[in-house]
Amino acid sequence: MTLWFAGEEFTDEERALLAPHFTNLDGPVFALVNLPEVTKGALFARYSRSPKSVRRLFLDEFADQARAGGEAMEVGAARAEDLYERVFLEYGDDSVAQLGGVHLACEQSSQILAKVLEWGRLAAYLEQSTRYVPYDDRPGGRYRYATPPEVEAAGLGERFAEVCDRAFETYAKWLEPLQAFYRERFPQGGDSDFVYRSTIRAKACDTLRGLLPAATRTNVGIYASGQAYEQLLLRMRANPLEEVRACADAMLVELRKVIPAFLRRVDLPDRGVAWSDYLAGTKERVAAVANELFGDELFANEPAADRPEVLLTDADPDGEVKIAAAAMYAATGLPDDALLERARKLTGDERRRVIEAYAGTRANRRHRPGRAFERTDYRFDVLCDYGAFRDLQRHRLLTIEWQRLSPAHGFEMAPEIEEAGALEDWTRTMDESAALHDELAGAVSPEVAQYAVSMAYRVRFVMQMNAREAMHLIELRSTPQGHPVYRRVAQRMHGLIAEVHPAIAAAMTFVDHSSVELERLEAERRTEARRQATE
Repeated sequence: MTLWFAGEEFTDEERALLAPHFTNLDGPVFALVNLPEVTKGALFARYSRSPKSVRRLFLDEFADQARAGGEAMEVGAARAEDLYERVFLEYGDDSVAQLGGVHLACEQSSQILAKVLEWGRLAAYLEQSTRYVPYDDRPGGRYRYATPPEVEAAGLGERFAEVCDRAFETYAKWLEPLQAFYRERFPQGGDSDFVYRSTIRAKACDTLRGLLPAATRTNVGIYASGQAYEQLLLRMRANPLEEVRACADAMLVELRKVIPAFLRRVDLPDRGVAWSDYLAGTKERVAAVANELFGDELFANEPAADRPEVLLTDADPDGEVKIAAAAMYAATGLPDDALLERARKLTGDERRRVIEAYAGTRANRRHRPGRAFERTDYRFDVLCDYGAFRDLQRHRLLTIEWQRLSPAHGFEMAPEIEEAGALEDWTRTMDESAALHDELAGAVSPEVAQYAVSMAYRVRFVMQMNAREAMHLIELRSTPQGHPVYRRVAQRMHGLIAEVHPAIAAAMTFVDHSSVELERLEAERRTEARRQATE
């Protein structure tokens, strides 16, 4: 099928100016290339205030630098900065800041910092994995963990290093013995050496990662718009942790080298500074009011053994009625309220038929039904180890809030730890982590004390999501190659949904409830098969 469009004529000189920066000059669909991010954003920003095409706008307003022989990554930058100065600051058109993006690396971040970086919904993140990257090396002569500046200032840097070093040493000590343990339990069979070694190493890393403290360093890559970065920086500048605020300062310096116009408000006293102060102030006031109302009850934790790992705390009894109505909306001419009333009068079997038809025949888990599944929500309270929480927290198109990390809820331990003979070392590491946490909580602050907590310790968090996001999360996190802890959480979420909305749960056809011993094996086999096919 061919798109109809009104063509645009360019002279030979104009085509020569346009060619380096547009992937085609004759069609209505094209990409902008070899231009600064700020110029790309400015060109699109002009759409809202000009009847011209973006290529014509480039020629009329930005091409002088190209005509003068400007470097590709400088063309239009000065003009774009001037445009943003007027539109973004004078008119307050925040949507303009969505039009330029930056790839930014935040390396050697603690796990605590990484969770702050990954808070925003409207950005893309990649993080170094504790599953595939062993943490037994010592780059620069020290293990990969961050020492909080607050700890150094309190004179506890050596104490902190002593405990963290011992945790990493224990991890390194057991990395090879645990692989030998798994090799004996799971003989190689017909798999290649590469597949087998990768699977066994991932299994050992999965089992041992709980030894590592939350201070463990990771590398985070971010791609986001100027608006998303502004919001992230405002939150980071309001954070009580020095590492987070220092990272925000470093990010602002680097981002201003690429998209300075988008970030002018961040450190203006009456704009970004006031905004960050507001965020910090609300947090402090809520904590003060909660303490006044509940006092010691605020941290009166139930023993983990007395409470389910996953609890469905809120679900709409009319969830299936609403999804059935929403599924039929585009196929009818009825208003929403009238359609909802009709859906309410359907039998359970009739609603199930509607939901089944809407979900369709799904060939794989990426075939997900449309937005009608966003018509109902689920809210889960989860208590699992911090390592698994880190993986689940990456699902940002939902509502997630977590409580402060501490040893209060006990820790998770794989049964293989005891079977392999590592129980004594594991328990000692947990005890030392808890003792250091308590010491830092008293001498510095409970926020800083989080750095000392081993990732095997449990953290409580709430996840609220609509049925469409629940389908995505649960099907993805229950796959056989997933970590055992978050697989268990996802499987339990599915079971709880099935109890209240069986037809919705039934549409989640790719939830995997199987028991798996070598989680990465099938995934490594598929990877090798794809590699061989490519070669």
